[in-house]
Amino acid sequence: MATLKKSEKFSGVKGPLLTIVMDGVGIAPDNGANAVAYANTPTLDRLMRDYPTLAIKAHGTAVGLPGDDDMGNSEVGHNALGSGQVFAQGAKLVSQSIESGKIFSSSTWRELVDGVKKNSSTLHFLGLFSDGNVHSHIDHLKALVEAAKREGVARVRIHVLLDGRDVGETSALDYVSPFEEYLAALRSDTFDVKIASGGGRMQITMDRYEANWGMVEAGWKTHVLGEGRQFASAEDAIVTYRNETKVIDQDLPPFVIAEGGKPVGTVEDGDSVIFYNFRGDRSIEISKAFESGADFDKFDRKRVPEVLYAGMLEYDGDLHIPSRYLVNPPEITNTMTEYLVGAGVPELAISETQKYGHVTYFWNGNKSGKFSEELETYIEIPSDVVPFEQRPWMKCAEITDKLIECLRSGKYKYLRVNFPNGDMVGHTGSFLATQCSMEALDLQLARLLKVVDELEGVALITADHGNADEMYEVDKKTGAPKVSKDGSYKAKTSHTLNPVPFIVYDNFTSSSYKVKLGREDFGLSSVAATTVNLLGYEAPDVWDESMIEL
Repeated sequence: MATLKKSEKFSGVKGPLLTIVMDGVGIAPDNGANAVAYANTPTLDRLMRDYPTLAIKAHGTAVGLPGDDDMGNSEVGHNALGSGQVFAQGAKLVSQSIESGKIFSSSTWRELVDGVKKNSSTLHFLGLFSDGNVHSHIDHLKALVEAAKREGVARVRIHVLLDGRDVGETSALDYVSPFEEYLAALRSDTFDVKIASGGGRMQITMDRYEANWGMVEAGWKTHVLGEGRQFASAEDAIVTYRNETKVIDQDLPPFVIAEGGKPVGTVEDGDSVIFYNFRGDRSIEISKAFESGADFDKFDRKRVPEVLYAGMLEYDGDLHIPSRYLVNPPEITNTMTEYLVGAGVPELAISETQKYGHVTYFWNGNKSGKFSEELETYIEIPSDVVPFEQRPWMKCAEITDKLIECLRSGKYKYLRVNFPNGDMVGHTGSFLATQCSMEALDLQLARLLKVVDELEGVALITADHGNADEMYEVDKKTGAPKVSKDGSYKAKTSHTLNPVPFIVYDNFTSSSYKVKLGREDFGLSSVAATTVNLLGYEAPDVWDESMIEL
């Protein structure tokens, strides 16, 4: 087990040290699009005014993504927070593997391609259909389809999960229409390729943390069984549903593409299926549905075809889900939890279901188990299974109730919490609901900080990426929200490229160290070294620089 060396300069904070992750809360101008700035948040305002605050990077290369036009996300953000390092992440790993050709020489690719050729069966691709680069990228899908044609695969079917969350909320046709033209150019007498099914990502298939298995069941019926409303094309389905439902892409109902009343792409015995998302949290449940045996009890699958199934990555390295994958995930070692456990520091991780995996699995370097059953405590507060804009406060009060109890127990020296409000409600595109979510969160910050002071502790308040800070599409030239022809603002449901706050709340030991204010080069990976410094330890050399000077 990794060990930490005690600091000779600072013995550490007297009370507990608490890291508060305000998920999806970035720093942006108050330009009419910023729900964080618009909300009544006296506690957060006071923190950023009266306590040392840095704006740190939470996107692009600072969190291991290919370029600085790539939005950060909760997975890579928590990897960086928990590991103190920057690792090449999903999108970058997959792109590198495709560019080198390594993915196509992998044993998994060979097995799946050879299987469908031997069986004269179908190769299916299923995943999020956009270039958002948070869960997937359409260029990765195209590379796989083209490789399948080169390999002599005769029949390919594609099952598209419409985005509208990491990209424009009504941008589906911007991807589907050109893709249909792309497929038409690839199609030949020996290569039959078609879109077979689809639906909005928040309606089918991409549930996470077992919050709503009904989404996965709906996806199974749509993609595998071919059950559901039939359309002649994906374009037809999107246009029809938009006119009927008036919802954004992520909430469009499922659809099945049919010819002559028959689905064009059900999953049958002998087929191969590739889930081409690279991010793990929304990939695990559909993987379980494909790979689990007769003991699977989450829903009635009705028919379970015998297929070869693979993910783009291994989504859970401890449980080995899925059993086959195309690209090896980053090996994240020397995480903060490993070091704190080695030093005998008792820890608590708490959130509600929606972000529980982020303060546990992702924080600990994509490890689902604990490093120490004795020293680590995980608490999950069950999330509501309702649209987040209907209850934008989510479970922040319940999380705070339990966290205060744990703080006062005296059991834990280091605690971490994630409040999902800014991210999960921000994704709905509702400015009013997101404003409410921030005000609810602010109330809980006030409650927590009183207890931190009561215990002579310290709090580090930060975020994993932005979202609530930019609720409308912003004109890059004017910096103001873009206005539609009807005078309305166009909602933005994706993460942002904005920095996030890092606030040091310390009313007892702040004279013992200096926060490196004015620096603009810090990222989320510097939080770990800062944390162990405040606990009275030297940071390992492999970690990125601390934001305090002892």
